[in-house]
Amino acid sequence: MLTYPSINHEVISLGPLSVHWYGIMYLVGFTGGWWLARRRAALPESGWSRQQVDDLLFYVVLGVILGGRIGYALFYGMEYFLADPLSLFRIWEGGMSFHGGLLGVLVAMWFYARRLSRPFFQLTDFLAPLIPVGLGTGRLGNFINGELWGAPGDVPWAMRVSCERFSALCQSKLQLSPTAEFTPPLHPTQLYESLLEGAVLFALLWLYSSRPRPLMAVSGLFLVGYGMFRFGVEFLRLPDAHIGYLAFDWFTMGQLLTLPMLAGGLLLLFMAYRNPGSVN
Repeated sequence: MLTYPSINHEVISLGPLSVHWYGIMYLVGFTGGWWLARRRAALPESGWSRQQVDDLLFYVVLGVILGGRIGYALFYGMEYFLADPLSLFRIWEGGMSFHGGLLGVLVAMWFYARRLSRPFFQLTDFLAPLIPVGLGTGRLGNFINGELWGAPGDVPWAMRVSCERFSALCQSKLQLSPTAEFTPPLHPTQLYESLLEGAVLFALLWLYSSRPRPLMAVSGLFLVGYGMFRFGVEFLRLPDAHIGYLAFDWFTMGQLLTLPMLAGGLLLLFMAYRNPGSVN
């Protein structure tokens, strides 16, 4: 059994200006994705220029931040955001919805595809192998913030969390006694997701997309891979206290939002290989 380390959320603080680890993780994710995109664009016959990759990053960042925050408000915390609308801009506090961020990126890619006069799925197929880099670092940011914990478990790497520091986790989600000093050992599901949605999904998509594939196939594989990993890890995650389980004492909001992704990914793969004439 391990104890969650006391990690300062701030990297550095200079008066009113603070740099937070959560923001650093997002910066690392965006920078890593941009570097990989430039590396792939430099390959012969890639069809991408460096300037197009740089513009692509701008659209992705805009889609992730706006979509992620607005999606979190819509799916998980509408009452909280209505009570404090300015919290929408305090990204360093956490509260980003992947599903909202994905919708934001899809809208941004639609605008950018129109600007380039390219097929929409040509852009998403190029982008899909890069997204797990940001997913992996983002989940590390969740771990540093001490949020999105899993349910109690008896695995050797389960972690006790200080109730003095994370009182909402102890009293709202776990409903422990106000005098409790630590939580029971909890699954570090942030790290599970960083490994599966980050490293494993990246390796799968990067290898798969290293050879020409039918249009929509890479995008479809991303949706199916992420959907499977997220749906599985949700069995171990604690649901949001104000939402709880939606059904069966195990079905969560995250799983509900993931089902359309799985269905959409399977549909894209079916369509891609049913008519594989157009190849990326």
